[in-house]
Amino acid sequence: MSDSLILVDKSDPAVPVVTINRPERRNALTLSMWRRLGAAFDELARDEAARVVVLTGAGGYFCAGADISEFKEVRSGPEDGEIYEAAVQFCGRAIESLPKATVAAISGYCIGGGFGLAQACDFRVADGTASFAVPAARLGIVYNRHECQTLLSLVGLAKAKDILFSGDRLDADQASSIGFVDRLADEGEGALGAARRFSARMSGNAPLTISGVKLILNALAAGDADRRADDIAAAGRKALESEDYQEGIRAFAEKRSPLFCGR
Repeated sequence: MSDSLILVDKSDPAVPVVTINRPERRNALTLSMWRRLGAAFDELARDEAARVVVLTGAGGYFCAGADISEFKEVRSGPEDGEIYEAAVQFCGRAIESLPKATVAAISGYCIGGGFGLAQACDFRVADGTASFAVPAARLGIVYNRHECQTLLSLVGLAKAKDILFSGDRLDADQASSIGFVDRLADEGEGALGAARRFSARMSGNAPLTISGVKLILNALAAGDADRRADDIAAAGRKALESEDYQEGIRAFAEKRSPLFCGR
């Protein structure tokens, strides 16, 4: 999927880049954009060539969050609010559940809903222009249970409370120091270039291993491991029965790099 506001670049089939393309509004997301972005990741889940997906924003901004200017129309009361929240959650879960590694390449604003998009990714790579905040406490909005749980797992209880209670902004170094940002771009290097370099470390590895381990780790972090025991066992069996497992063994014996196909 690709349109003028949500772009999907597959020039490198193994590392497609999804770009939020509304720089004139600092990539603030409308209701329709939340839905389009979720659909883009939903489609990438079925792309066998994709190994790592990078999410970024155009024009030097990651995402300034939801477009509050449309709230009077699309989030005017409890019923509209539930519809809007469902679109946001669909998007976040499409990113989180993607059976591939995901990397947020963050420049400029990563605020509110943009912060939520970044934390939905497996990794966050930022350059020196990045700025992070969740202003929910200044808007009278309660960060939902799932987003709170994810943030808690990333930065711990005290830092999660600090971020959500204060609404204060963090720069890239501060976000890195608390564990929210995983990698900082080198001096003079943009976030997207750093994210591509970071992704190269994973893109040649066994897709079934990454998808299986991602399933297990996410289930453990969410406290769902027992409930998802059958899915976890199935992922292990699928890997052991795969062509990639045999290729890995052959490549090890032949002292060469394996060529994995994801099957």
